[in-house]
Amino acid sequence: MIKIFLVCCALFFIYPSESYGADDSLWRKLDLTNTVLLSLPQGKVVIELAPSFAPKHVTQFSQLIKQDFYNSTKFYRVIDGFVAQAGPQDGSDKDKSVDTLAIEAEKSITKEWLFTSVQDKDLFAEKTGFKNSFAMATNTLEGKAWLTHCPGVIAMARGNEADSATSHFYFVIGQAPRYLDRIMTVFGRVVYGMQHIQAIQRTAVIAGDNAIDPQDFTTIISMQLMSEVAKAEQLLIEVENTNSSVFIERLNKRRAREGAFFYKKPPPILDVCQIPLRSRRVKISTM
Repeated sequence: MIKIFLVCCALFFIYPSESYGADDSLWRKLDLTNTVLLSLPQGKVVIELAPSFAPKHVTQFSQLIKQDFYNSTKFYRVIDGFVAQAGPQDGSDKDKSVDTLAIEAEKSITKEWLFTSVQDKDLFAEKTGFKNSFAMATNTLEGKAWLTHCPGVIAMARGNEADSATSHFYFVIGQAPRYLDRIMTVFGRVVYGMQHIQAIQRTAVIAGDNAIDPQDFTTIISMQLMSEVAKAEQLLIEVENTNSSVFIERLNKRRAREGAFFYKKPPPILDVCQIPLRSRRVKISTM
């Protein structure tokens, strides 16, 4: 059963079936100050940041974007089915100029902390669900919640030390590497243009194949906070409201797999990373 879950309290709400129409309550507008426009040679990508989970990482990342820090940097570690990682050259003055960040891999939660529950006894967590359209997991005994490494999330790279992140970041481009949950800081997710992230040049090759020339690595043309993009060039995206009854009903149907195609029913289990969230472009008002 899918439900709205109140940590430490058994509150379950079952909703009637509804069609997924144009009702504005089914969509959530993005805060443009926490939205990033990434321009790649392949096209435009929109990223929603998650300051409620990783406030210091979002602040530093946003400040670097305002300084044009990432413009012309390359995706230098891109492994098919895993991650696409970018940042300045290791050891360069640019690399050394950035403050080191303390890890923000999880956050404390209270008994009143609400989220839309997806799965109890997940492989990597006590519970999984969605909080404001971000896939997340919780451990109520520890009073902790964290964002999960689902495809499309953006997280900060680091060294062996937990508190060693600076500016290098990666996108998950393959199967969800959930073993990285709680030890890396996830601070946002792609909400538009994921096909362009998937098109980033892979840098790792099969043994015996020719190495990829660094000149062919994918370059970041620019990164801007959407709030600082000229209005005519903004990409305004709304995302599925994961608190809505329609979304919860969609989860129920996905769990049940009632379609005729499933002549053999899979177990009634939902992987939080295999629930595609919908988004839509909004026309810019000319008034």
